[in-house]
Amino acid sequence: MLVASSRAASHIGSHAASGAMQETAIRQAPEFAVFRRIAAELPETAYARPALLAFHLRHALEARFLTARGIAPALAEAAAARVAAQFVLAEAGLLSDSDRAALPGWVRVMAAEVSPGLGVIAQNFIMAPAEAECLHNCWQYLGTAEALLETGGDIRLARDPKTALNGYGCSHRPRPWAVTFASSTASSCSERGYVAADQARLSATVALLRGTAPDRAIGTTVAAVRRGITKAFGISAAQRVILAASGTDTELLALALTHLAGRDQPVLNILIAPEETGRGVPLAAKGRHFAVDTALGHDVTCEAPVTGFRPDTSTAAIALREISGAVRPVAVVEAEIEAALAAGIAAGQFVILHGLDLSKTGLLAPSPAFLAHLRGIYGAAFDIVVDACQARLSPAAIRAYLALDAVVLITGSKFFTGPPFAGAALLPATVAARLRSGTLPEGLAAYFNRAEFPPDATCAANLPEGGNYGLALRWQAALAEIKAVLRTAPARRAAIIQGFGAVARQAIAAEPGLTLLEAPPIIRMATDEEWERLPSIFTFSLQAPLAPERCLTPIESRNVYMWLNTDLSALLPEDAVLAARICHIGQPVPLAQPVGEGQMGALRVSAGARLISGEPSHRALGPKARLAREFADLATVFEKIGLILRHWEMLAAANPAPAYRPARTREKASVQ
Repeated sequence: MLVASSRAASHIGSHAASGAMQETAIRQAPEFAVFRRIAAELPETAYARPALLAFHLRHALEARFLTARGIAPALAEAAAARVAAQFVLAEAGLLSDSDRAALPGWVRVMAAEVSPGLGVIAQNFIMAPAEAECLHNCWQYLGTAEALLETGGDIRLARDPKTALNGYGCSHRPRPWAVTFASSTASSCSERGYVAADQARLSATVALLRGTAPDRAIGTTVAAVRRGITKAFGISAAQRVILAASGTDTELLALALTHLAGRDQPVLNILIAPEETGRGVPLAAKGRHFAVDTALGHDVTCEAPVTGFRPDTSTAAIALREISGAVRPVAVVEAEIEAALAAGIAAGQFVILHGLDLSKTGLLAPSPAFLAHLRGIYGAAFDIVVDACQARLSPAAIRAYLALDAVVLITGSKFFTGPPFAGAALLPATVAARLRSGTLPEGLAAYFNRAEFPPDATCAANLPEGGNYGLALRWQAALAEIKAVLRTAPARRAAIIQGFGAVARQAIAAEPGLTLLEAPPIIRMATDEEWERLPSIFTFSLQAPLAPERCLTPIESRNVYMWLNTDLSALLPEDAVLAARICHIGQPVPLAQPVGEGQMGALRVSAGARLISGEPSHRALGPKARLAREFADLATVFEKIGLILRHWEMLAAANPAPAYRPARTREKASVQ
């Protein structure tokens, strides 16, 4: 983060402030957290331009960190230069022309996605040929944590250069000024998560610069994540963890596991409310590409078959809502599920039955007890795959699903509030045994590397060597959040979620035009913890300001979602304080209009792990004051929605776009 645009910018003062004071302020920014105990001397010239001080400091601290761990000084300087170059160019638009002109000539070269080659490296840095070759060979794995966190995913992970946000409206850099209740979709990285990812990055960087082969160094980082997940959820020695770039990638993996079951049968994949999971799930469930590119950077044709998957795979969808949008009775849904399962088995198909825990709007179906009932009747004649990608359940509940021989799909990027694109499949022992025979479908090599699978998975021998580095770093950030929330007593978790629900209900009721869409009770096992039976996703409709007889459509609701995430103070100066608040919530879900035809777009606020464990930027507050601040921020979300609806025509004409930080901060930065 540039000195002029860090969240400590207001404390930095004018250009005349002492270099020591400026340096102290810079070091408080999250991007410098791992270096706070490291001393580095800067030449006096580094203080001449306050806007470039953070750049020089980042270069010096990174190099000092590396040399302290035995990396040759010249190589450490060059590797640090690559990080500093990415760091400063991330917000080069905030620099003045003279500041940009004062940057070293190597900045553009070192920030490039592809290595410029040994000759260019040698022109910019004096080092031994072997050192230059090392830098060249591990180029793609060197850089800032935020740049690396954006790798190893599909197009939705890419940062928009205009907004500095990804397709989910969030950032891999901490964004503590934003009010965030978006864990049903995706969250910006917290300082806690960022530091964990940065520590893992630096460990891998040291290994790479010491000469460790990239496949081995990155594979070690990925293996550490699998161990972390195993420990966090209490996975047994006979069970296995496979990493995947996203929840949708895990669906493709779950289908691939049927190809290892030793059954020459067509597959029937029974999906529960696929419209309330992910857009790509129905395609992945049939073995088809679900986007135009893959996590490993392969261009593909969306909806085309993935090579090697059975072409006779079919799907059946069980709806959880009526055409009207009302939630269907549990008995009706479960009867349809059992009928589809029985019919598939009778037809000679190998059936995958999905359980949904939870949907985008907080629905659970079928209950764990009903899954146990079906397992008791039909035995091993079918696979159970539980979509727990929202991850709003305890480790004990996950282990209970595994005890039913169910594959459990989770993410670190929903409830746990890690960066988006961090998925995993947890395999029971019976399914894990399949990994030691057969071969995975050939096309899976476009989505997975060998290291994402456990070492004894001989079926993965046809996958590329190495691992998904960006995925591993995102999971490290998520694991930091998981550890923090699991340290909080279950009773405390329940109390906080209950408080969140009370505020959400009250705030929705207080705003004209908003209607809470109640979800039925979450039915779990009697042994499950109280907090995981409580609703933590609150879905609401919005009355259309210009057509009160209907609700906002999905496109219109997306505008509200975007404008919430935008500083609107320039457009609404009379309500500047409220308009300036940046609020990030869950993306709209298409549901039936309550009256008439067509769809409405329902928005969501949700309680995430950070609400329970504590948002790091609120660390100075005591427990009661912190929760009061969080709940006040939740009320602010709905107040700003009301403001948007009251000024609908003007905002629709202006159509403002979100940005990484508030406009006033950007303006302050641009003049410093």
